[in-house]
Amino acid sequence: MKLIFAELLDTANGGLANQYVKRVWVVSFIAMLFSILAACSKFDQAESELALAQFQQPVLASRAISSITVDGYDFKDLNRDGNLNAYEDWRLDVSERAADLVSRMTLDEKAGTLLHGSMSSFGSDSYDMSHAERLIVQNNIGSVITRLSSNAELLAGENNKLQALAETRRLGIPLTISTDPRNHFNHLAGASIAAGNFSKWPEALGFAAIGDAELVRQFGDVARQEYRAVGVVQALSPMADLATEPRWPRVVGTFGEDADLANELVGAYIQGFQHGSHGLGSDSVAAVVKHWVGYGAAKDGYDSHSYYGRFATFPGDNFEYHIKPFEDALSSQVSGVMPTYSILENLLYNGESLEQVGAGYNRFLLNDLLREKYGFKGVILSDWAITLDCSEICKRGEVDGQVQNFDHMSTAWGVIELSKEERYAKALYAGIDQFGGVEDSSALIGSVRTGLVAETRLDESVFRILLQKFELGIFENPFVDEKTAIEVVGNRSFNAQAEAAQARALVLLENKKEILPLATSAYKLFLYGIDAEIAKAMGFTVVATPEEADLAVVRLDTPFEQSHQNYIFGRRHHEGNLAFEPGNPDYEVVIRASEHVPTIATVFLERPAIMTSIHNKLAALIGNFGVSDKVLLSVILGNAKPEGRLPIELPSSMAAVAAQYEDLPHDSDKPLYPFGFGLFYEED
Repeated sequence: MKLIFAELLDTANGGLANQYVKRVWVVSFIAMLFSILAACSKFDQAESELALAQFQQPVLASRAISSITVDGYDFKDLNRDGNLNAYEDWRLDVSERAADLVSRMTLDEKAGTLLHGSMSSFGSDSYDMSHAERLIVQNNIGSVITRLSSNAELLAGENNKLQALAETRRLGIPLTISTDPRNHFNHLAGASIAAGNFSKWPEALGFAAIGDAELVRQFGDVARQEYRAVGVVQALSPMADLATEPRWPRVVGTFGEDADLANELVGAYIQGFQHGSHGLGSDSVAAVVKHWVGYGAAKDGYDSHSYYGRFATFPGDNFEYHIKPFEDALSSQVSGVMPTYSILENLLYNGESLEQVGAGYNRFLLNDLLREKYGFKGVILSDWAITLDCSEICKRGEVDGQVQNFDHMSTAWGVIELSKEERYAKALYAGIDQFGGVEDSSALIGSVRTGLVAETRLDESVFRILLQKFELGIFENPFVDEKTAIEVVGNRSFNAQAEAAQARALVLLENKKEILPLATSAYKLFLYGIDAEIAKAMGFTVVATPEEADLAVVRLDTPFEQSHQNYIFGRRHHEGNLAFEPGNPDYEVVIRASEHVPTIATVFLERPAIMTSIHNKLAALIGNFGVSDKVLLSVILGNAKPEGRLPIELPSSMAAVAAQYEDLPHDSDKPLYPFGFGLFYEED
């Protein structure tokens, strides 16, 4: 601009003889030029304001990474090269960012991204940071499950430590931190985490007893907020498996045995956790629906975590019924699917025999059915330990007094004879994207270097996994505020909603002479399994024996047996016998109490208990799916009402259970309480 002005001024000086005219001309020209410059400046400002309107600056958070300012926006310099790379540019489409990042990764970094490690042992209250260093920095692990205790401030702080460690890596890729369910009563190692100070809702089976999809969506939304507050961005739930086999130990984690009801509630669960049905956003928790497919049709009720329980079976030719509960999850764009461990025993589908390998190795189930027929585009995450070697202790559960634990765990059903490298190759080409419970990438890297797996096959899965990290917003801000976590997790509103759901889920099975609700708390109670202090606070008098009491209130658990060496994570699954029989401590309490006073019992229906031997001895019987003592006693007093209907039938005998088919719903002969049964308090 200075050059143009000088040339024009020279022209003016040479062409105008009169000095006065010359000055007027120059002044006029300068005035005109400044008008043009001002107009240009306003245009540039308007253009800049338009650009700012196109993009909203996200919050950036880091412990050790500097930011770059480009075009008035701030970006994290994740790889510390001083330049704005495509994967660092939050203005770009997430697909473009993910593709750019994949192109920058080494084989070791890609292999680590395909592993989903375990960050803590059960019951721990802090991470072993030397273990974290090995997993995250040395092995490039991209996802970890947390099993820390559920103190919100502690959990948020510990997860922040992991993310701070992750951002020291070469490309600054954040961790995906996952968890098993945390908001329920039942705590089974490897399946759920003790609720701690998270809001405590009924089990999934309890939501099925209520049958209210909007309530499930509300629960998912609450859990989503609590998870994100502590830095958890992935939920290894829900279970879309059908509880068609009564002896199976994971019945309580399902939405029951009816495929239509389960499908509706699974879909609502996904929508609550992912904050809608349009995929992931920066306020979502990525849900992983499981276990694709047929897990609940467990042969003889034995769980497929164990070698002897590795088969699901379909004597009723009802396989497609077990697919249905996944349909609403898939249409709601669930982010992840976890295949079952099970081998689908001798299954024929459309005239074709399925390969007799676990679902994580079955190309028909993962590629042909899930991806091609149902159009799933997300991440397929294997269940834990499918590539590990199965030793004698893995096969037998116990050897010379030593029981199976993480060190001896494998679920490589149907492929035990293959090498680890061959298992990785088979699983990847079947459709697996990420391997759960694996922390050493050497065999996976070896499968590429020996030519069993093309590196481009890894690229496909790495892209899918990174895409979801970008969608979740954790590249910009993986950290959480520890004080905010205290305010969100288990707050008064969330707990009130949870307690109301606990009450609604209760199923009233017996109410002889309409003993419930009690008109007053002016009773002397004999209690079993219930906190006496809570009962006293509600006005009851607590006595030590049934002989001293007016009423007995007792908690019972569904019976189980230990006939097999079924140790999973060092703890037995509840399998086998479902019947209350002499010798069972809960049975003996019912017999003793009912001989003296009217007895009110509640049974935790983690599986379909057989109560033929006790129901006639009880004044009232309530099925529960996780209920606090306070809520239970409130319902007994009529301050809240049971609304549940059985989402599973309760059989009349073990003979009837043995005769029913594993894959068919509510098909036992003459059940004591049929599917859908439930009594209700009379209206005032």
